[in-house]
Amino acid sequence: MRNFKNVEWKRRVTEVLKQINEQQIKFARLQFIDVNGIPKSLAVSTRDLESIFENGRSFDGSSVAGYREIEESDMLAFPDPSTFVIIPWRSREKSTCRFICDICTPDGKRFQADPRYVLERAIEECNKSGMMFKCAPELEFFLLKEKDAVAPTPIDMQGYFELEPGEVTEDLRREIADTAESFGITIEVSHHEAALGQNEIDFKYDEALMTADRTVAMKAVTKAVAGKNGYIATYMPKPFMNVNGSGMHVHESMWTSDGRTNLFFKPDQDSNYLSDKALHFMGGQLVHGREMCAVLASWPNSYKRLVPGYEAPVYIAWAFRNRSPLIRVPNFGGRSSAARCEIRCPDPAGNPYLQFAVLCLSGLDGIKKKIDPPEPTEMNVYKMSYEERKERGIISLPESLSEALDEVEQSEFMKYALGEEAFSAFLKEKRKEWDLYRTQVTSWEFERYIRKL
Repeated sequence: MRNFKNVEWKRRVTEVLKQINEQQIKFARLQFIDVNGIPKSLAVSTRDLESIFENGRSFDGSSVAGYREIEESDMLAFPDPSTFVIIPWRSREKSTCRFICDICTPDGKRFQADPRYVLERAIEECNKSGMMFKCAPELEFFLLKEKDAVAPTPIDMQGYFELEPGEVTEDLRREIADTAESFGITIEVSHHEAALGQNEIDFKYDEALMTADRTVAMKAVTKAVAGKNGYIATYMPKPFMNVNGSGMHVHESMWTSDGRTNLFFKPDQDSNYLSDKALHFMGGQLVHGREMCAVLASWPNSYKRLVPGYEAPVYIAWAFRNRSPLIRVPNFGGRSSAARCEIRCPDPAGNPYLQFAVLCLSGLDGIKKKIDPPEPTEMNVYKMSYEERKERGIISLPESLSEALDEVEQSEFMKYALGEEAFSAFLKEKRKEWDLYRTQVTSWEFERYIRKL
């Protein structure tokens, strides 16, 4: 686990304070994330940062989803100096920097339900086994425009990989990518996705905590750039019916603890260059697929994306080329550093720290227990009959958040993966969300039934 306030931490604090002073940065945003994955932020004067690094900045945890009740609400936010970034869209006169924070209780101990700490514990389990979990998300989102009281609509009429030179969407993607680079995020590819107004921007893989921090930053950058230009960026999984939703396919691999050797690679063409560890990792994720689905797809709207016919996975299976199962192995051309698998059910509206934690630990469980996956399914699972799927032992993901939460509640693995405090907080918040959702009367119901029934 990352040592909090050790010698290296203190050295970085000194460097950061020096840089802030030299560049005359006046304010700092202290950021953290709630159990739902919604970023929280407070601004402080950089004059107070030295004290805040040492003693933390107090806040009311009872007002943050998934934190503490009002009778034990005092919490402390400690800025992580390694996450220091100067916010590029602020003018020099209003210069501001950003830190992601570690959350502690008043006695200085790490808060067990802090999502970032949940991921750190998962990383520690990997380290104990001599491994490092690396991952990279494909972030899909919609760019929308709104006018007066009209509901937001897609910004363009483009489709998959389409490009109209000089078109506003291309310019926005470029600005988002350029801004992300200033946050230390290496963009690998950006393009238009399948639905109108839908886009994807991918960045380079890294160890899980770094990737989660960058995922949070990437989403903030996207929204900030869109807003500055008069548009809306949304990571809502399914904003429009009858079109593809937005997913967050996650590319995953296990490496040696020094991060130098990819343990998923085997120099054998007959095995498709996949090691036993890679197969067992996928076996673990398939076994725990239903249990961890509520964390990977954590909103009622998420399950409107996870339906057949829109390229989102519904069935728990794996394949090499086939994109219809839950997990696929991309063609990595026998390159050792590129050996990986890709899980396709997560969406970008969730909490990346919790998402990567359960992905890490489910795969690690498969490696430890040597769980063999079934044979790969290269047929289109969507077109299989129920009998064909049953014969192959292919079951489906939960069809609703309620069903997914029932799986979580009964799962010892999920209690272990999240820790008891985060486990209880997650279930409590998501049950509340489901109750709010299921008591709504939609316009579809009203129009369909008001005269008929």
